[in-house]
Amino acid sequence: MGANGLQTVKTTRLGGRVWISILLFGLIGQIAWVVENMYFATLAQDIFFNSGRQDLSYIITTVMVIASALTATATSIFAGGWCDRLGKRKPFICIGYVLWGITIMLFGFIPMSATAKNIATVAVFLVVLDCVMTLVGSTANDAAFNAWVADVTDTTNRGKVNTVLSVLPVVAVVIIFIGLGSLYDKTNAYNWLFFLVLGIIPFVAGFLAMPLLKDKPGLAPVKNESYLQDTFYGFKPSVAKANKMMYVCLAATCVVGISQQTFFSYLINFIVETLGFGDGFIIPMAVIIVGAAVVAGVMGFLYDKVGRKHFFVPLLAVLIVSTLALYLIKFAEGTVRVAVAYVAGVLMMGSVLSLSSALNASFQDYIPAGCEGRFQGVRMCFTVLIPMIVGPLISMGIGLDAMGMNGDGFKPPFEIFLAASIVAVLAFVPIFFVRKDAKRLRESLLAKKAEEEPVEEQAEVAEETE
Repeated sequence: MGANGLQTVKTTRLGGRVWISILLFGLIGQIAWVVENMYFATLAQDIFFNSGRQDLSYIITTVMVIASALTATATSIFAGGWCDRLGKRKPFICIGYVLWGITIMLFGFIPMSATAKNIATVAVFLVVLDCVMTLVGSTANDAAFNAWVADVTDTTNRGKVNTVLSVLPVVAVVIIFIGLGSLYDKTNAYNWLFFLVLGIIPFVAGFLAMPLLKDKPGLAPVKNESYLQDTFYGFKPSVAKANKMMYVCLAATCVVGISQQTFFSYLINFIVETLGFGDGFIIPMAVIIVGAAVVAGVMGFLYDKVGRKHFFVPLLAVLIVSTLALYLIKFAEGTVRVAVAYVAGVLMMGSVLSLSSALNASFQDYIPAGCEGRFQGVRMCFTVLIPMIVGPLISMGIGLDAMGMNGDGFKPPFEIFLAASIVAVLAFVPIFFVRKDAKRLRESLLAKKAEEEPVEEQAEVAEETE
C-alpha cells in the first residue's frame, strides 16, 4: 500500500526490442492516421472551397469519414480473425505498411480545385482512394499491430503502453505540422510533394519491421471454428453475454469518440480560420500538443502504479468543461480568447488522450486469452465506426446550418465544441460501471499473472538467448 492507501504493484518489464517496436511502428502508424483523419479532410475542404462549393466541403468530408469508418471496421473484423487464425501479426504489419505508404502517395495526384464538369469525378476519387488507403492501413495497424500490443503486454504495463500510444498521435501532429506542414499549400495546383514525403514514411517502416518486429513467443494459430465463425466470434450474443463488461467499456470509449469526432476533422481550419491564427497556427498547436503530452504522460505513469479506476470520472469531467470552454470563447475577444483557447486546448486534448488510453487498456484487460485479433473488429465498431458516423453527421448539420454566417473563408463554427461537450456527458453512464468493476478486474489479472510468471520468465530467457 502507498501512503495514501492506494495499492501499488510491480510492473512487468518490456524488453528493448518490444519498446522500440511499440514506439517506431506506433508512431509511424499514427503519422499515417493523422494524415488520413486530419489532412485528407482538410484536403477535401480546401478542394471544394477552391471550387466554389462550400456545401460540398462539409458533405464530402462527412462522406469520406463515414466511408473510411465502414472500411476500417470491416477490414479489422476480417483481418483480425485472419491474424488469430494464422497465429501471426508480423506479415500483416510489414506488407500493410508498405502498401499504406503507396496509397498515401497517390493523393498527391488529386487537383486542388475542380470545374463543374469534373467535380463529381474528383469527389468519387477522393472517397474511393481514402477507402483503399484505409483498407491496408487498418489491416496493418488496427488489426495486426493492436493485436500484437495486446499480445506483448499485461495488466501491469498496459496503462503505460496505451498512454504512450495515445500520445504518439500528438507527436505525429508535431512532425507533420512543424516538420512537413510547409509542404502543404491549398493554393497549389497539386500537393504531390507533401503526400509523397508522407507516404515514404510508412513505406520504409514496412521494410524496417521485417528484421525488427517479432511475434510473441508461443503465439499459436486459433482454428476452433470455421473462418467466418472465427471472424465474427466477438459479435455472437453468447460471447457478448459472457464478456459483458468488455462491451460496457467499449460503449464508454464510443461516447468519448463521438464527442471527439464532432470537431476533429475540422480542427485545423477551426484554428486557422475560425480563431484567426492563420499561418501562425503552429505556435498554439505546439503548445497544446506539448501540454497534452505532459498530461497524458503523467496519467500513464499513475495508471499502472495505482490503477485506472481513480481517473475515469475526473478526466471525463475535464473533457466536458474544456470543450464547453472552447465553445464559450465565441463570446470573448482579444487576450482572453487566446488565453482560454490555449488552456482549454491543452486540457481538452490531454483528457481525450488520457481517457482513451485508459479505456483501451481496460478493454485489453477484458479480452479472453487467444482472442486478441478477433476482438479488434468489435473494438473498431465502438471506437471508429459509430463515432466516425455519428460525430461527423452532428458537425455537418451544425456546419451547414451556420454556412455563410462567418464571412469569407471556410470557418467551422464554435458550436461543434458545444455539441462535443453535450455528447461527452453521456459517457458518465458506462464509465460508472467500468469504474465499479475495475478493482475486481485488476485483482483477478494480477492473481493470474502471479500464477503464470515462472512460464513467462522461461520464455524471456529463451528469447534473450536467440
